[in-house]
Amino acid sequence: MDDDLIMDRSPLPPGIDERLAAQLGFIAEVDKLKTILRASPLAAADRRENDAEHSWHLALMVMLLAEYANEPIDVGHAMRLVVIHDLVEIYAGDSPVFDPAAVVGQQEREEAAADRLFTLLPDDQARWIRALWDEFEAGQTPEARFCKAMDRLEPMLLNWVNRGGTWQMPGANETTVRAREAGVVAGSTVLGGATDALVTHGLANGWIRPAPE
Repeated sequence: MDDDLIMDRSPLPPGIDERLAAQLGFIAEVDKLKTILRASPLAAADRRENDAEHSWHLALMVMLLAEYANEPIDVGHAMRLVVIHDLVEIYAGDSPVFDPAAVVGQQEREEAAADRLFTLLPDDQARWIRALWDEFEAGQTPEARFCKAMDRLEPMLLNWVNRGGTWQMPGANETTVRAREAGVVAGSTVLGGATDALVTHGLANGWIRPAPE
């Protein structure tokens, strides 16, 4: 966990309101999200995406694909969920889903990161942002279910256009990939059907290993 806050390197000048200073400090701190690399490759360039790019992509997907949600959703609220859902990875790091070792202790790391990061905000906003993060993690509201579906669909689409991507990782095979597909279905049966087509043809193309016997 990085103990060096961005704003400690160049403190704000005196005279700025305390509440605003806390908000600006948080905004500066979450610039670190742009440095957290995910396992997923970009579609448009030969490199991995970072968490900020991923979060932006999910917000766009929510906006464009909301009509396919299994339940009516508040698009604005859903966009807020996806914008903040990976902020904790600033301190907790990314945990690739097909790497069993990486996900050990993930929940504990992310809880600790949330406790530290969100409390940089004024108390009312800290509670608000933490509630959004908790809602996404719990996946119990229509918006959270749809957002989790987008969080699974986006890397699958990137894997498809890269002819494998993270589907080539050692822990990935038809069983583990299909488990991710189930998360799409939970939020959208229509998008789940599209994901099933990606996986089925990915298997046929040799981009996904068959389930172990």
